Amino acid sequence: MKCDCILAGVGGQGVLSIAAIIARAAAAEGLAVRQSEVHGMAQRGGAVLAHLRLADGNIAGDLVPKGRADLIISMEPLESLRYLSWLSPGGALVTAAEPVVNIPDYPELAEVHAAVKNLPRHSLVDAAALAKEAGLARAVNMVMVGAASPYLPVKAEVLEKTIEAVFAAKDPSMAGLNRLAFRKGRGDG
Repeated sequence: MKCDCILAGVGGQGVLSIAAIIARAAAAEGLAVRQSEVHGMAQRGGAVLAHLRLADGNIAGDLVPKGRADLIISMEPLESLRYLSWLSPGGALVTAAEPVVNIPDYPELAEVHAAVKNLPRHSLVDAAALAKEAGLARAVNMVMVGAASPYLPVKAEVLEKTIEAVFAAKDPSMAGLNRLAFRKGRGDG
């Protein structure tokens, strides 16, 4: 078993937090994990990309080969389209629906959404609304972990426990809200 993932977004959206949560949960399940990150101009709202490779055996390298990603998780819909060349023919794209308009010629949102919907396996998630429903607008990234969880080789319960442990260590008052955001993303909340 292997699961190669590309995680994409814009600086400040929590792409690297998503990668860390999934990696930690996968390791807790005994999977091999390899991860690589490209920060770009993240501090200025530039592109952020992470490669995450999970397997039940040895993993040859950190980078997902183009055309081989089983899953793209994106915090921003235009960023999801930027990395389509990495997606395998049977791969899935899970992206937040809300744009981060950080360039002057950002395409019409309807066109971006239509391109996502043209993919055979896609999920366009109203992540900002679900995070607000969970009581923490900043938890969009945990909504996206929840939305992507059906495509990951990690049990939802393990992801949820990992989220709770990570956020309890940072700020115990945030652990439950981030766990609820994860559940909202899964459709369980």
